[in-house]
Amino acid sequence: MADIKAADVATLRKQTGAGMMDCKVALVEANGDFDAAIDVLRKKGQKVAAKRADRNASEGVAITRINSDSTAGIAIVLACETDFVAKNDSFKNLAGQFADIALNHTNKDSFMSSDFGGITVADKLIEQTGVIGEKLDISSFERVEANYVGSYTHGVKIAVLVGLNNSVDNTDILAKDLAMQVASMGATTLSYKDFDDEFVTNETEARIAVIEKDNIELGRLGKTLKNVPKYISMSQLTDKLSYNLKESRNRFGIRLFQEKWTDLFLIILL
Repeated sequence: MADIKAADVATLRKQTGAGMMDCKVALVEANGDFDAAIDVLRKKGQKVAAKRADRNASEGVAITRINSDSTAGIAIVLACETDFVAKNDSFKNLAGQFADIALNHTNKDSFMSSDFGGITVADKLIEQTGVIGEKLDISSFERVEANYVGSYTHGVKIAVLVGLNNSVDNTDILAKDLAMQVASMGATTLSYKDFDDEFVTNETEARIAVIEKDNIELGRLGKTLKNVPKYISMSQLTDKLSYNLKESRNRFGIRLFQEKWTDLFLIILL
């Protein structure tokens, strides 16, 4: 059996990110051969990945990268099973390395088959599954190309890309502001006019139900009840309804408008 030195174990650990004992066992099994030891660790990763294939990788890190001239950007999610792993600095660094590579690819398939230190990205995920002991996956891959691409990342959970077709003054600020708005509101369309009627109806019923439930508790405590609106989206305000509201405001003033028409107050601008 080869004489395995601590320095060799440390070198393999630095190269693969595996634990000290895993690295020592791999080196012993490979009789001191570094390349063979790496293969041992990868095979371990394959076994762990197979066992955890049906696990739910619902945690992870969302990250973006923009090219040097801000004309293309990518957003990926390196997913794992637990929040504990997602918060680990080495896991965040791994996500950053994946993002750097992803920026050079136009789709997920190309990215997954690209090189990562002599192996493919897909194989690196399997290797790190063995190291970390959790299912790892690139659960999202998005790419945006435009005259100007900006981004915003909120913590490690939300990553947004915004593409602007034309450049304007302070384009970078505009792009970031838009991206922050998307991250904050969870926007899925550019305009309320794009919403499906069924979606608006369901959202209206759901949000009104939440307010009515809150009012039960507020009433029990003797507190002021929340206004219960009839509408929550600009798409529900027809031209006729908007005209009537405007006329009421002009005739009775802002205060009366607010008091008389509280059922028309938009609780959220969909």
